[in-house]
Amino acid sequence: MVKLRLQRFGSHKDPKYRIVAADSRSPRDGKFIEVVGTYNPKTEPATVVINKELAQKWLDNGAIPTVTVKNLFKAEGITKKAE
Repeated sequence: MVKLRLQRFGSHKDPKYRIVAADSRSPRDGKFIEVVGTYNPKTEPATVVINKELAQKWLDNGAIPTVTVKNLFKAEGITKKAE
């Protein structure tokens, strides 16, 4: 099963995150399939950059977003299309 989730990068006490499509069995910072966007919570306001076409493709193909990623998508206006 593919999940859309956050992958941490950046230095100590300065977290930045990639929004990635990854197999649910992979570790948090491990192997991933594709980078969908980035999220930086330390800026004011928080910086979110998402490739909307790529995110929509993964949602349409059945990828399940985590709660945090779902909230980020909602703020950017990306939702799963009703079938």
